[in-house]
Amino acid sequence: MSEERPGLLDGAIWQPENTKLFGHGEAEAFLAQSYRSGKGHHAVLIEGPEGIGKSTLAFRFANHVLSHPDPATAPATIGAPDLNSAVSRQIASGASHNLLYLARPVDEKTGKVKSAITVDEVRKAGRFFSQTSGTGNWRIVIIDPADDMNRNAANAILKILEEPPKRALFLLISHAPGKLLPTIRSRCLPLKLAPLSDEALASALDHLGIDAGDEALLSAANGSVGEALKLINYGGGEIISAYNDVLSSQGPAARRAMHRLADALSGKESETIFEFFTTHVGDDLMTRARSAAIAGEVVTAERFSRLYSDIVNRLTVSDAYNLDRKQTILSILGDIKQPS
Repeated sequence: MSEERPGLLDGAIWQPENTKLFGHGEAEAFLAQSYRSGKGHHAVLIEGPEGIGKSTLAFRFANHVLSHPDPATAPATIGAPDLNSAVSRQIASGASHNLLYLARPVDEKTGKVKSAITVDEVRKAGRFFSQTSGTGNWRIVIIDPADDMNRNAANAILKILEEPPKRALFLLISHAPGKLLPTIRSRCLPLKLAPLSDEALASALDHLGIDAGDEALLSAANGSVGEALKLINYGGGEIISAYNDVLSSQGPAARRAMHRLADALSGKESETIFEFFTTHVGDDLMTRARSAAIAGEVVTAERFSRLYSDIVNRLTVSDAYNLDRKQTILSILGDIKQPS
């Protein structure tokens, strides 16, 4: 991850400074037209898989609104941000008085990004609105992703959504909307983004200076620039291969493969690839559960579904109590290796 921008993947462009958006022209046109009509919703929930451009879309729209504060005279389309403009420079540097970006904060003691957006972060929104209430400007809050809010933070943002200030706009980014409180979802306009097509993904990677001629890479990335960067710059392909080795081997060979994978995932600088691994395992288990269900193997399907839920809970507990990561990984792999 970038040291200057916690959470920003190596090889990625800080979203406010990204001048290109690929594959989401319809969503961008909808936001532009909705804003220009003067009837836009005060809270938009931008949904879709991780790494497909949701944050870039949110910042482009925020830049559009702040650059054209009168909806009636705003352009009919959202253009690329002018990085030389005062609005763009202020947004990119975090110095804008009209935009607040909320994400998981960095723990000052450990230097690592915290596992959740806390209520203290959300309280910044209350101060933000109180400090800017007399300016008459648009005030925009981006929460990235809203899925990461803990319960107290979610309840705090809900109170603001229930009685939003005038000329306030909330852009909530969500990789998994089902994790959000139903009451939050009900107060937002959902805007669903699909994974990028191979053509759009290749164009996005080319914009980052990455040769996207590898069809295997495009297939493995599942329409996500973020996944492609993890595969290329974080050894994601090797992790998937090592995981498959664990599944296919038996006896002492399996134990050695498990330890090699656990060692690779439990290093000091392995946060990004560890998250990649846990996502891959979850996707693998749910794919196996669906396949078993389609084949009529109900018991096997239920086992994989229960195992998926158990692993999610185990990872949450491990993170909350800072348990030994290697032992957690070995335990998870051992359970997956158990016969049906």
